[in-house]
Amino acid sequence: MTEYGSEKMAEEERNASAEKLKEKANNYFKDKDYENAIKYYTEAVELNPSNAIYYSNRSLAYLRTECYGYALADATQALELDKNYIKGYYRRATSNMALGKFKAALKDYETVVRVRPNDKDAKMKYQECNKIVKQKAFERAIAGDELKRSVVDSLDIENMTIEDDYTGPKLEDGKVTLKFMKDLMDWFKDQKKLHRKCAYQMLVQVKEVLSKLPSLVEITLKETEKITICGDTHGQYYDLLNIFELNGLPSITNPYLFNGDFVDRGSFSLEVILTLFGFKLLYPEHFHLLRGNHETDNMNQMYGFEGEVKAKYTAQMFQLFSEVFQWLPLTQCINNKVLVMHGGLFSEDGVTLDDIRKIDRNRQPPDSGPMCDLLWSDPQPQSGRSISKRGVSCQFGPDVTERFLEQNKLQYIVRSHEVKAEGYEVTHSGKCITVFSAPNYCDQMGNKGAYIHLRGSDLKPEFHQFTAVPHPNVKPMAYANSLMQLGMM
Repeated sequence: MTEYGSEKMAEEERNASAEKLKEKANNYFKDKDYENAIKYYTEAVELNPSNAIYYSNRSLAYLRTECYGYALADATQALELDKNYIKGYYRRATSNMALGKFKAALKDYETVVRVRPNDKDAKMKYQECNKIVKQKAFERAIAGDELKRSVVDSLDIENMTIEDDYTGPKLEDGKVTLKFMKDLMDWFKDQKKLHRKCAYQMLVQVKEVLSKLPSLVEITLKETEKITICGDTHGQYYDLLNIFELNGLPSITNPYLFNGDFVDRGSFSLEVILTLFGFKLLYPEHFHLLRGNHETDNMNQMYGFEGEVKAKYTAQMFQLFSEVFQWLPLTQCINNKVLVMHGGLFSEDGVTLDDIRKIDRNRQPPDSGPMCDLLWSDPQPQSGRSISKRGVSCQFGPDVTERFLEQNKLQYIVRSHEVKAEGYEVTHSGKCITVFSAPNYCDQMGNKGAYIHLRGSDLKPEFHQFTAVPHPNVKPMAYANSLMQLGMM
């Protein structure tokens, strides 16, 4: 046999093996085991790096695991290999949408519609994306005209009437009480709606409380005191109730810190956020909330919170939520030793606690810089920094953590932002802890949830795990933008 012939045979064998790996990956994907799907798509790519389908399929698996940066890179690679591969344009558009890059997404949807004029799904996505691009342009135009007035100025809460047939909880003399909170949680549990007057009263009050806080909140735990730190709750209201069931209601002697991403994805985000805001009003010194990357307009527009508020109340109320979210602090320091933030550390060395204190947080986060990093970055096992799998901020290694802690005389950091199978993960030699409190995330990840107890005496983290509880038959992402309702395309 000629050398060419044996090379040809070897190549055919490699391609056949790659196809088997792709099938294996497809089966894992169908079972929603996205990590293994990615693993076998990657092996298929290594055997046959010129097959656009492997990159495209892996791109979809990355989308499902919220690695939007990797998803975008794979979709782009698929199109470099085959510029006529329509699914590649779909994937790239979806990745760009997830990253809030609406103009880039529109360009790809345009290509799909041009090639497949009868594809209803493509047409709908193109129109939806076009609408967002126009809306964004309009918002930019009016934002330049004047300093935006607060929604609070255009509300006449005093004269909103509570109808006689409303039997739900009401604020007492305009104030949140423990009785109100208990009634509210039961009311929400029965899928009932808080009267809009009460919701507005709470939002206006919580905005005032949050706006007086610094970007870095500092608290001291006495020897005998403990605090409970919770990670993402993502609109999983019934799991939030379960945390309070397991760990006790918030109180002056049972303080909590919720580390961002209260809303989006789960379809009970309003119930979660109003409950958390209620406890913030009841115990302003002992109930703490930090901002996550999902307490932002772009995310809320895509992942359901804006849709949910508009469905249950009004667009005006969403505007007020947006204003309130901008005042959420970005970090919290416990006993000058433990720093808590939603995402992680910074794209460059040298950031001090003083730099964090100086961040002007009352805005939508920029695409880069310290505020963006605090909301978006992720740890990685290897040293140094690398491009983020999410397409925003960076990934930072154990050496980055070590240098930051040393410079700022801290012991370790606690962050959230990533689903973990056990509900938590300890990395970087115990100096970077992740906690995630949305069990069986999006009804499909099968993960546990967790929360952490920290005691003033030693600040050693104690982990408590829990599993998901049943919730009413409303699917996650029920209010999300139709562009994010991803199908296996």
